[in-house]
Amino acid sequence: MLPELIPDSNYLLRMEDGTIKQVNPFTGTEVWTVPGRANRPLNIEKREGKPLDPDKADDHCAFCAARYLQTPPEKARLVKTPDGYETLRHLKADAFTDTVAEFRRVPNMFEIVSYEYWEKNFGYNLSESAQSHKHGYLSTDAGRRHVLSVVEQKLALSGHGTGAIKAISVEDKLRMANGFFGGGHELILARRHYVDGAEYDNQFASSGTMTPEEHYQYIHFTIDAVRDIYVTNRYVRYVAVFQNWLRPAGASFDHLHKQLVAIDERGVQNEVETRLARSNPNVYNEAAVNFACYRNLVFAENDHAIAFAGYGHRVPTLEVFSKSERSQPWNHSAEELRGMSDIIHACHAAMGPDIPCNEEWYYKPPDADVPMPWRVLIKWRISTAAGFEGGTKIYVNTIDPESLRDRMVPKLFELKNSGQIAPMKIAFECDCVPNCLKYNPAVRNQMATDPEFPPLSGDARTDR
Repeated sequence: MLPELIPDSNYLLRMEDGTIKQVNPFTGTEVWTVPGRANRPLNIEKREGKPLDPDKADDHCAFCAARYLQTPPEKARLVKTPDGYETLRHLKADAFTDTVAEFRRVPNMFEIVSYEYWEKNFGYNLSESAQSHKHGYLSTDAGRRHVLSVVEQKLALSGHGTGAIKAISVEDKLRMANGFFGGGHELILARRHYVDGAEYDNQFASSGTMTPEEHYQYIHFTIDAVRDIYVTNRYVRYVAVFQNWLRPAGASFDHLHKQLVAIDERGVQNEVETRLARSNPNVYNEAAVNFACYRNLVFAENDHAIAFAGYGHRVPTLEVFSKSERSQPWNHSAEELRGMSDIIHACHAAMGPDIPCNEEWYYKPPDADVPMPWRVLIKWRISTAAGFEGGTKIYVNTIDPESLRDRMVPKLFELKNSGQIAPMKIAFECDCVPNCLKYNPAVRNQMATDPEFPPLSGDARTDR
């Protein structure tokens, strides 16, 4: 079934026996939730915590602060100072321990799309800035040893024997390091592996265990890196941004990090959505936020973002949409960016750190000709597709959207009342104004010229 052929009456349908059928308006994915399964316990492996070794503080995996030299040379780090947060760029190896990095931007040692891909297919070479970074980094003994060590580690992990690695010249090894300075697959690493003061090894630091301010800095630092990738490599058509939290969701380490992957295509989903947006420029209001409002699936909202329990997803999914008229996150104002960050942070805090999930970002590709809102999907990886799904392409999601909303709301109120998340409207407090996403110029013009267009505020609709 093509997404553009799906009527809104099919988005979410409850059958007489209680079976809930869903179809995603942007992907065409068909999902069922059968009676009785929505209230069953989440399929989460909770292992018993073992006491942490106090002598191994910040030394638990390759992303930890005590192992800075196990990752490729960082491109930037965000540090906390008495005057606020400051970004330090292109530090040399012997300066790594001079500051504490709240977040680090480092190349991925094993790229999905490699530097050689861009070099051989597009004639891409290191930019002047990247060349300068590489030259400066290798100018010190510590930097040279670090780069050669990481290259040799990568070769070993790729199956090269000790003899074969030694046979490669230093010059060739340093050439292999070009991807560390000019590649397009990067990681944004958070400082903490475990929460501050953790005593057991199951007390992981997740997005939700941050403060709202820390999470805002995390998002802002990530967006700065995305923009820089576009500026550095003119052949990049899209930078995919995602976060795999915990190993069942695809994480190599149970250490909080985001990934940025530059590709030379928009991607299949972006191509589908571009066609949808051309056909109906207001599709994200009509098929997403408006429908969620009408079905009482919205669970959080502030002036700049809105969140609801998604429908038509293979797994339980929280959807967060930016209300901004700007289609790309790096063009958001600080207030708009903070609004998005606060809602995303609240979602992670309310679901807790034990649920494996993927955080996926969607935004308008730079070369797309239609406006599209920035949105973030948080997908709970609590089930595995089996034979029924493979044979029918109908997916069984054990938690329907209403049940997902009902899991989130009480926890959000608890967190809000205790001051652990930023102020926001929750559930029945939300305004749920139709067409609240301002990415569509026609909607912006209507709202500006029709003073009677917005309905009563959420505070006046206490009978919802």
